[in-house]
Amino acid sequence: MDKTSYIIRPLGETGLIVTFGDQISPQIHKKVKNLADYIEKHSFSGFYEYVISYTSVAVFYNPFIIKNENAAKDKTAYKIVSEIIESYITAASRLPQPQPHTVEIPVCYGGDYGPDISFVADHNKLAVDEVIEIHSQNTYLVYMIGFCPGFPYLGGMDERIATPRRAEPRLSIPAGSIGIAGKQTGGYPISTPGGWQLIGRTPIDLFRPDSLTPSLLHSGDMVKFISISPEKYQQLKGDKS
Repeated sequence: MDKTSYIIRPLGETGLIVTFGDQISPQIHKKVKNLADYIEKHSFSGFYEYVISYTSVAVFYNPFIIKNENAAKDKTAYKIVSEIIESYITAASRLPQPQPHTVEIPVCYGGDYGPDISFVADHNKLAVDEVIEIHSQNTYLVYMIGFCPGFPYLGGMDERIATPRRAEPRLSIPAGSIGIAGKQTGGYPISTPGGWQLIGRTPIDLFRPDSLTPSLLHSGDMVKFISISPEKYQQLKGDKS
């Protein structure tokens, strides 16, 4: 990959950050995901962890191990890791790309499950049914997981239903709530304070702490919301109990 397509900068004394651009886009996300996946499979001595965002990958490492186990004693730990990551970026860009995993998430829209859906509709001069149709017709890309365990930041929402966050955040939002904030949509895996406009709720668990893979969704997944009735919600919720 051309070095002009990314920038590597130090991140304190124990990390660096690779930035692939300054806009949220599937193309930039693909580069972020490629590097993250390659690091996942090809760790190096002294590596600690990586963290991805919309446009970048932060890599953290132990500089003492990096220096002690590298023959190039005249190089800093940052320089050594930078060269490793550059080689990873090149190698990752040449690998075949797997098909994304698509996850269908049932959602009961409106009512007690989505108390802000009327506000979203009024803000965009739409009927509630139109909000539901628009929100459930798209397929969304999971850019990253953050904020709280298992919380997916999704891209691909139709701007016709974009709505600002609430002026006053709620102190507690039920787990499974699906919301809108600006041009983003996402789901609350656990009960937590939050300011997103709640339009529905899913009966399935987005975060499963006892599972080997606690987060239902992962960066690179595709999400399809399926509108269900309150009766179906209760049935699915009961089946999990």
